[in-house]
Amino acid sequence: MTLAPERATLPSPDTANPAVSLSCRHCGATYPLSPTHVCVECFAPLEIAYDEDRLRRVTRESIEAGPQNLWRYVGLLPAGHVAERRVSLGAGWTPLRPAPRLAAELGMRTLWVKDDSANPTHSFKDRVVSVALTAARDLGFTTVACASTGNLAQSVAAHAASAGLRSIVLVPHDLEAGKTVSTAVYGGTLVAIQGNYDDVNRLCSELAGEYEWAFVNVNVRPFYAEGSKTLGYEVAEQLGWRLPGQVVVPIASGSLLTKVDKAFGELGKLGLVEPTPYKVFGAQAAGCNPVASAFARGVDTVSPVKPSTIAKSLSIGNPADGPYALDVARRTGGAITDVTDEQIVDGIRLLARTEGIFGETAGGVTVACLRRLLDEGRLDPDVETVIYNTGDGLKTLDPLVPTGGPTATIRPSLSAFEAAGLGDD
Repeated sequence: MTLAPERATLPSPDTANPAVSLSCRHCGATYPLSPTHVCVECFAPLEIAYDEDRLRRVTRESIEAGPQNLWRYVGLLPAGHVAERRVSLGAGWTPLRPAPRLAAELGMRTLWVKDDSANPTHSFKDRVVSVALTAARDLGFTTVACASTGNLAQSVAAHAASAGLRSIVLVPHDLEAGKTVSTAVYGGTLVAIQGNYDDVNRLCSELAGEYEWAFVNVNVRPFYAEGSKTLGYEVAEQLGWRLPGQVVVPIASGSLLTKVDKAFGELGKLGLVEPTPYKVFGAQAAGCNPVASAFARGVDTVSPVKPSTIAKSLSIGNPADGPYALDVARRTGGAITDVTDEQIVDGIRLLARTEGIFGETAGGVTVACLRRLLDEGRLDPDVETVIYNTGDGLKTLDPLVPTGGPTATIRPSLSAFEAAGLGDD
């Protein structure tokens, strides 16, 4: 099989698009805007570089006049500047919910939940996929693909279906049934791989060198990752154009945490918010905790682990952005911690019981880690805090089945109801 021919670069005329090149995070080498993600000089990851003069054209007023979705921030993104070519299901502008009952239970003053389960396919992945597939379409791709722990697979399949693109998604064979069914329904190609996510990701890297496809988290990853910034932009705007004092973000690859930090930094640099200090905290499951482990050991190297946790959406044993997540947590004065599967289930139940928000296992990780950070005195209960719920609990029912069921099962009579004590205060 021959290697795929080199694709065209993304056109970036002198228009509203502020993206001008790809830049190496490590050595600073620059490349054209094209489907590539690794520096050939030092093998470090590439990210989008922007023209700051173009970024400064963005104002609060121009953002507020935009659509009620992630594309209101198009002036700060690397794709989507021709509205008719956007691949969009309307993701973004999800609720920032006050959480007073959860805050009271945890002894906190002010707590918010950024609830991305309200997105079209019920996870934050709709943000990154919308940006990635828009860039892929502009680059001339007609087939899109990904490696996924579930949420990304569903989002890629749904967005591709809406845009008339072919989708090929690869997932671990033991993925939750809710995520496989809700991916297959869109009619794309779904391939189960006998292995964990890291095995799937390695295969996708090989396929990306052989097939002329846009792999959203491989060759178009620099564009894909920028979509996560909108979670930071929205929180600041929804708080009245200011930054929270603390945020707690779940970690899979680590990209989401780093992009929330990048968004806060950009808003401050551009004068869209007052650049006040903030701390970034990361949350992992103990059964897949390479970044939390590195933080606890005080080292910069993130050693791969073999995932074994109910939080499958966070089960990336070799996280690409792990070292950068460490840098963000340390630079901002935050921390990265982990919790057990039992604590994850408790976190899911706590969020649901206090705020009526049913988060998936990643949300349980975030809530449980919030509690641990408070108990250990690393997160200040008096400082305004935002936690991120990145997906819907209906996708990850299995861990709750053993303990989730009827309060009582009774005969259909008033006497049986009263005998069960169900009318007692």
